[in-house]
Amino acid sequence: MDTNAHAVRQEKETRETRKKPLSRRRVLALSGGALVAAGCTQGERRPADEASHASEAKTPADGPDGALGANFNEDPDSVTFGELRELSASWLRGFVPMPEVTDDASHQRAIAKLLDAHRLGHGTVLSLKFPYNHRPIPRPGSSAMAAELARVDRVLHTVLDTVDVLAIGNEPFIESLDQDRRSGALNAFYETVAEHIIAYRKKHFGSRCRTRLHMGALNHLDKPDKRTPATDRWLSFTRRTPEIEGVDIHPHVSAPEKVQPYLDYVLPRLRDGQKFLVTEFSLVQLWKLHLNDTIPARFARRYRLPSDTPVWKVIREAIEQPFPEEKWRDFLAMSPWFEDNKHFLRDQVRRFRDTGRLAVATYGVTQGAAMTRNFGPDKQPWLLNSLYANRTVERADDGSPAHAYGFFDDFRALQRPQDHRPARN
Repeated sequence: MDTNAHAVRQEKETRETRKKPLSRRRVLALSGGALVAAGCTQGERRPADEASHASEAKTPADGPDGALGANFNEDPDSVTFGELRELSASWLRGFVPMPEVTDDASHQRAIAKLLDAHRLGHGTVLSLKFPYNHRPIPRPGSSAMAAELARVDRVLHTVLDTVDVLAIGNEPFIESLDQDRRSGALNAFYETVAEHIIAYRKKHFGSRCRTRLHMGALNHLDKPDKRTPATDRWLSFTRRTPEIEGVDIHPHVSAPEKVQPYLDYVLPRLRDGQKFLVTEFSLVQLWKLHLNDTIPARFARRYRLPSDTPVWKVIREAIEQPFPEEKWRDFLAMSPWFEDNKHFLRDQVRRFRDTGRLAVATYGVTQGAAMTRNFGPDKQPWLLNSLYANRTVERADDGSPAHAYGFFDDFRALQRPQDHRPARN
């Protein structure tokens, strides 16, 4: 059967079964005989003897250790499980915007995708996004805080003991007001949420919960003025809270060497045994610096373009009328700012693993619709990061997207057998 057709049928089947627990036969059918990771939600309990055996077998070593996964951010429909199989991706990450959570959190798109991924044997990471960059963040004890905690409970009921890692916060220092960061309100809010999650997990699972907790992602740590009393307090809370197993970082930088300051700042502030996540990282700030450059002379000659054509215009043309794969590859390979950094993904994952403290890193899979909308010289060129060039390159005759130059092959080569989740019958 055609791989993409199989993936479409498979995802349709998983959507139809989300509302009810899966039988053993159904799980095996969904996975096509693949190995399925252990786990259940509160509404999909294991028999008591299986749950006991799983918890007794669990040790700290069972947690992720240097895994590299795929990331869909807020757009779960942008990637198929067929595309993940082609990448050999063992892990999948996304975030849930908390205002989208309704009475049944399993219907929220990102959560539903990760539940499906879990059933198909992927390790999973879910980040909770609280968007308060346009309004004050709730204060502990307020009705607004109670409403947020009620939404958190609905997510916990659905995902605890199923997702492998829960990140408390997505990008809190971006998704908040400056006055809340300065006053300590940001820290108080997330500490309250974290303590609530810890208490909920203990009440419902005791010490037998697979889901590991990390504090959400820190940004811009390569800039000294972004290392503030609030970020110090964030890491101090992480360090002194035994149930928190680490912190997430998002190094979106303008040069490869600017990733190291993140590690230099975070790692000494974690306690022994704690690890870090890197659920987003890229050179998007470097790509943006070159959008107004003129295209390489060789590329202009080969494709008969005016020599003063800016980079952003070529990208926009590729969005409007996707290029043949060779033309897109030539554009990137002939541009020194990209060619010299085509192994950024490989080099940074090696850097993260060499610390011995990486839990999971994840990298963007596809070029999403939002990345291409109204593309111009001031647009953040996220689409240059992706593992698939699905919106700038013509699709193959079978409908499959083109592999991104450099990043796709390196991602596959970095996958390791030990990062795939344990098998269960």
